[in-house]
Amino acid sequence: MLNIDDSVLVVIDVQGRLATLMHDHQSLFHNIERFIKAFRVLQLPILWTEQAPDKIGPTVPAIHDLLFPLSKPIEKRSFSAWGCEEFVSHLRATKRRQVVIVGIEAHVCVYQTASDLQTHGFEVFIVADGISSRSPLNTQITLDRMRHEDMTVMVGESVVCELIRTSNHPKFKDVMVHIK
Repeated sequence: MLNIDDSVLVVIDVQGRLATLMHDHQSLFHNIERFIKAFRVLQLPILWTEQAPDKIGPTVPAIHDLLFPLSKPIEKRSFSAWGCEEFVSHLRATKRRQVVIVGIEAHVCVYQTASDLQTHGFEVFIVADGISSRSPLNTQITLDRMRHEDMTVMVGESVVCELIRTSNHPKFKDVMVHIK
């Protein structure tokens, strides 16, 4: 189960024209924006990556504007964020072991990052309504693979409710306005 004191959100590569090619990209962007807002209300750390931004382009504006200038994107070339020294350094600096992941593409950068994180001792939580690929089949096969490899697959509302645990949480209303 997620613990608010041990969780970090990682937003993977929601960039450029590629992002608009994702299956149901408008819902995907909306969901990622909601999760970012909820994590911000809870004052939890958020890391975000951009895969080869000189080629793919920057993070889509709505998501970029929620993250910047509070933090800056971590540029990477490896599909897995773990292959980027700067990402590993920033993640370790959070001193958190539970990584909640959203982003694209599910079957490439999201999967490889999640797999590497799990290999390096992190608990991985995939937000099913916060990841996508161009093909829904790629996303579904990858979610099945992640479950088979003992990663936790959740929906965003469940993530937030696990983090706050109770409707008595002082930020319950502030968080739920972004999730409902």
